Amino acid sequence: MSPYLVLGLTLGYFLLMFAISYRSGRQADNAGFFIGNRQNSWYMVAIAMIGSSISGVTYVSVPGMVAGSSFAYLQMVLGFILGQMVIAFVLLPLFYKLNLFSIYEYLDERFGISSYHTGAWFFFISKMLGASVRFFLMVLTMQLLVFGPLGVPFYVNALISVGLVWVYTFFGGVKSIVSTDVLKTLSLVLSLVLSIYFITKSLGYDFSGLVGTVKGSDMSRVFFFDDVNDRRFFWKQFLAGAFTIIATSGLDQDMMQRNLSVKSLKESQKNMMVSIIFQFFVIALFLILGLLLYVYADQFGITLPENGDNVFPFLATGDFFPMVVGILFFIGLISASYSAAGSALTALTTSFTIDILGGKSHEEKKLTKTRRMVHLAMAAAMTLCIIGFNAINNTSVIDAVYILSSYTYGPILGMFAFGMITKRRVYDRWVPLVAILSPLLCYVLDKNSEAWFGGYQFSYEILILNALFTMIGLTLLMKPKSAEQETAKA
Repeated sequence: MSPYLVLGLTLGYFLLMFAISYRSGRQADNAGFFIGNRQNSWYMVAIAMIGSSISGVTYVSVPGMVAGSSFAYLQMVLGFILGQMVIAFVLLPLFYKLNLFSIYEYLDERFGISSYHTGAWFFFISKMLGASVRFFLMVLTMQLLVFGPLGVPFYVNALISVGLVWVYTFFGGVKSIVSTDVLKTLSLVLSLVLSIYFITKSLGYDFSGLVGTVKGSDMSRVFFFDDVNDRRFFWKQFLAGAFTIIATSGLDQDMMQRNLSVKSLKESQKNMMVSIIFQFFVIALFLILGLLLYVYADQFGITLPENGDNVFPFLATGDFFPMVVGILFFIGLISASYSAAGSALTALTTSFTIDILGGKSHEEKKLTKTRRMVHLAMAAAMTLCIIGFNAINNTSVIDAVYILSSYTYGPILGMFAFGMITKRRVYDRWVPLVAILSPLLCYVLDKNSEAWFGGYQFSYEILILNALFTMIGLTLLMKPKSAEQETAKA
């Protein structure tokens, strides 16, 4: 693909996104930036949530997973559905009742200021690194297709890319994000379906041929029950999926900002269940796309890149398919990456302003000034992270994101679970120590599990263990009931 064509597609999509963002968010106040004034319709948020859960990582990495993991990822997505039910019917009622700007305010009310700041900092670190990993794929692709051929250094590319995200999220925050995420969902699903259609035609298949190829391939196997040591083992994937989405969606300021922007609790619950069902089918389409790419390469003797993350970009932007496939690939990647980075930047700004700087107590004018300064600082930090990832990237990006989430979201999940299961108070000042020791203990177990547990390998379920260690630590920090009564009297 010509660098100028790619650049034109990027600028065209950005201008459309900017126009939508400006129109929806130009009159937004701070409440509009943080929670959309709770005026969004449930069906608009449902459409937005389908796309918001799919970043550039999903778009590039999931098709490349098929060769090594078949369709095992769907086991994890089934777990997502269970986790989404927990969020909708356990967490959402609590957050609506407390009328929160930031969900981590709950930790202050339940345990104290140290726990509150611990949850906020763990979210900040995880979201900043995770969002940077995800957006890094988009920046890297732009470097390969546009900036590299034009002789522009990677750091300039990173500055421009993050700068575009900062510009379109400047006006309305969540109020703008929901509208642009609707555009993202429609663009992404359309590009995915049309890519499958054109690749199927290139293989000479009709619809029945497509179905027969998918059903007859060893790569389409979904369920793995035979080997508990296999990372693809069903219960590992299913339970990890459930707890992962509870942690990374239900306890993630980024995702919950959208759900809390809906007018009522009942409508927000409806949005969540509709969006997760559709997400399952979208992920299934990504896996079908990946299978077709490997079938095509095998049929025509094409040597594919060793890294699965590069398979879809390599075939789509090469001279293997009609040019329209490359254009569709890039539109999908742009829509997935820019919107995901924009929502992350908004969530990071909200959490840092409200949770870490205590912005909720500021008057409106001062809060606006603080929020804008933080917004710019978050964009600068994301740019630095992306430049850093360019230097150290050496693993499957989607694996890196989920492994990172397992270690950083575990303590948050443990704190929220402990707070909701029991009403006991804890010695708040020691909570940060528990939150640090829990992932460190998990890391030690993960590195030695094969030697210590007869060949067992941890997968994403390390998140569950991490949360459990946090809950055990909080149990050890529980105040005697006599001390709790004295605190209550005071």
